[in-house]
Formats: sequence, structure tokens, C-alpha cells
Amino acid sequence: MTMNPEKREGKLAKAIEQQTAKIPSDIFLWAAIGSMAVSLTLQLTSSRHRSLFIGQWAAPFLLLGIYNKIVKVEGHDKEDRE
Repeated sequence: MTMNPEKREGKLAKAIEQQTAKIPSDIFLWAAIGSMAVSLTLQLTSSRHRSLFIGQWAAPFLLLGIYNKIVKVEGHDKEDRE
């Protein structure tokens, strides 16, 4: 498969991908579950505003986990190996 040279990653993106690929995907899942648990606890202790704030962290953690997985499977290093 030939890659379009205009679509190559920059040095910064490659450096970020190299570092994020070292993080286990489970970390992001547990961070999302943890933020939901903290949010629930805050809801039960009547800290509603803090609960909503912390509860919104789950989606970004899951998205970061998806990004992490994509980098590991289809990241820039795949085209460098071909």
C-alpha cells in the first residue's frame, strides 16, 4: 500500500503517538469508571455541581482510550514498517 506523502504525520504527532502507545488501554477505561464512581459519590453527598463536572470526564477518558488503541493498531509506525 502506498501512502500519500502529504498525509504523513509531523514530528510532534509521532512523538505523542510514541508516548501514548506506551500507556495500557485499561488505564483509560479505569479512569472513566473511576470518574463515574466519584461523580456518583458526590451526587450522594449533595455536591451536585462537582458531581456533574467530574462525571463529564468519563467520555474524554474513553475517547483517549480509543485514540490510544488506534495508535497501537494503525498508528504512524505501521506505515514506517511497510
